[in-house]
Amino acid sequence: MAFDQTTRNRLQRFVNDARRVLEEEFTRQLQNDYGMDPNAGTVAELTSLRHINDAQRETARILRDTLAHYRGQVSVAGDQFPTTDHRSLVTELQRIVREQAFTVLNRLAALRMAEARGLLMESVGNGFQAKGFQLYARLAGTGLGETGDAYRTYLFSVFDELSQDLPGLFDRYSPQGRLFPREAALLQVLNQINDADIAPLWSEDETIGWIYQYFNSKEERRAMRDASQAPRNSRELAVRNQFFTPRYVVEFLVDNTLGRLWFNATGGATGLRERCQYLLVKPDEVARDQWPVAGGEKVDRDHRAVIREKSGEVHPLTASLTTDHRSPTTALRDPRTLKLLDPACGSMHFGLYAFDLFAEIYREAWAWEQQHGPGSLDVSTQPQAALKPLSQTYDDEAAFLRDVPRLIIEHNIYGVDIDPRAAQIASLALWLRAQRAWHEAGVKAKDRPLIGRGHVVAAIAPPAERELRQQFAANLDQRDGELFEKTLQLLKGLPELGVLLQAERELPHLIRQVYVGTGTGLFAEQELDNWQQAEARLREALTEFAQAAKSTYQGRLFAQDALQGLRLIDLCREVFDVVVMNPPFGALAANTKDQLVKAYPRSKNDLLAIMVERGLELLRAGGRLGAITSRTCFFLSSFQKWREDVVLGIAKPEVMADLGFGVMDDAMVEAAAYVLQKSE
Repeated sequence: MAFDQTTRNRLQRFVNDARRVLEEEFTRQLQNDYGMDPNAGTVAELTSLRHINDAQRETARILRDTLAHYRGQVSVAGDQFPTTDHRSLVTELQRIVREQAFTVLNRLAALRMAEARGLLMESVGNGFQAKGFQLYARLAGTGLGETGDAYRTYLFSVFDELSQDLPGLFDRYSPQGRLFPREAALLQVLNQINDADIAPLWSEDETIGWIYQYFNSKEERRAMRDASQAPRNSRELAVRNQFFTPRYVVEFLVDNTLGRLWFNATGGATGLRERCQYLLVKPDEVARDQWPVAGGEKVDRDHRAVIREKSGEVHPLTASLTTDHRSPTTALRDPRTLKLLDPACGSMHFGLYAFDLFAEIYREAWAWEQQHGPGSLDVSTQPQAALKPLSQTYDDEAAFLRDVPRLIIEHNIYGVDIDPRAAQIASLALWLRAQRAWHEAGVKAKDRPLIGRGHVVAAIAPPAERELRQQFAANLDQRDGELFEKTLQLLKGLPELGVLLQAERELPHLIRQVYVGTGTGLFAEQELDNWQQAEARLREALTEFAQAAKSTYQGRLFAQDALQGLRLIDLCREVFDVVVMNPPFGALAANTKDQLVKAYPRSKNDLLAIMVERGLELLRAGGRLGAITSRTCFFLSSFQKWREDVVLGIAKPEVMADLGFGVMDDAMVEAAAYVLQKSE
């Protein structure tokens, strides 16, 4: 189903209506039950709440811990309000309401999408009459109370089951998921989500991305721009640049980056040539009907296989070509070593399409290894991970193909976003895509491999609670404690910077300071070992700190945020083959402008230019970057240094499409989509 303007308008009305219902509901809950007023900016003492039961009292305590943690994030990120300011209290209470509403909406939408894909028995569709709930209610009897109470308990059980794979979205004990609407509000949202006008949308992969975009309205973005030319904090930076990338642009960029990489590696002997409709192949490149094949072989009419003339045997095209018959520009890589990054991933639209291409790449890699034997796939780009050949890892092709969706998520697709809710959505989108792949292949749920957490990272502020930092550091070795404190200082500004924070450049200096002594030079092997060992100790200590019985809920949030920062550092130390993005553009956020100007002097006049330069930094030599941005960067004089030193200095343009106005929904910008290859 095409997401034309009429379709998007219907979905936008649904999101706006559902958000209004949920935010009004959670505002009332905070005011009436928990002594927290988002409108007045007041918080009552916990001891004064004598009208609530023990479970509600525990929620009230957790909400206060969450508020304290959020206010600490504001302080360390340097947002416009000091933590003692009344306006800050209003802002953070409203953030609690907004995030609780967003999480509930995403959970219900995720269940509805899972139902549409045959992954889940009907649970949200038809509301209280859902088949899954009706079965559950018959088994449970009257022990769960009235219908509304029983339905809530049923949904909680579904959330708990799914939290094993998607804790970021379905963990009911997360700070964003503590509240749940009462029956009247829940029924309103269920009626909206089951409206016939949007029923066809739940089977579409793009739907969750549009929900993410429409949760923040055009009016909010307009008000932010009217109030300040430059974003004033991380949320404004995220919301003001929240523009959905059209499918054809996604395909154009991924086809000419990831698709081109594999096309070159196979010398054109790949099924991606037909699959990638926007892959631009030059006239002087080898055409399908001119592919060199072994003697006694011919290419079939559809160019998908090679037929041996004597025996009549048919073999997949990639399996029949040997290295003598290919003219690759790069070696044929083991697909587990290929890495694609979207540094402003939003709802992971680029990753969803890349998933399809990676699936084809894995199939062709298996055929290649079967033809040429174990060890014929190159793993040299990932020396730190000893990868056994595919044929020695799996018993047969069926076992291999069953594991491919997991391999793609755990090895190939990386994403970062400064909006934690975007990271939540991106993880969900990839998980749904993997489940759909298994469903289409007829793999039963019990036979599907467990998916790890993947590589989607939220760039959030490091924990700022001084007492908790001191408490945690007291249990560390002195040098590890010093490294932890310096690492947190390094991560300051992360919510506005994301991958623009060049953490990997600062690590050698920190390691030398703490473990090796002062000095200069590159990240030596000894320093790398010191960091990896220290990081492993910090991860273990943070996990234990979060799980310790004496740890408060705020302590758990502290540890989780610190672990997320370590994940971002690890991601920035990766070397990627492909970077694709729809990056933020325009003026730099006031809090980080000086830092960015110093770090990126060639690109300092616009965020889009900085994002492109940073993307090229993260690529290996010969890697490709695909981006959709404003087209003005290619002719305005203010971008001259960027064009000369970055676009032409460390890369070369390969493909460009001048798209004009109206490409990214309501973004008033003339757009261009282009691919740059990093110089060898």
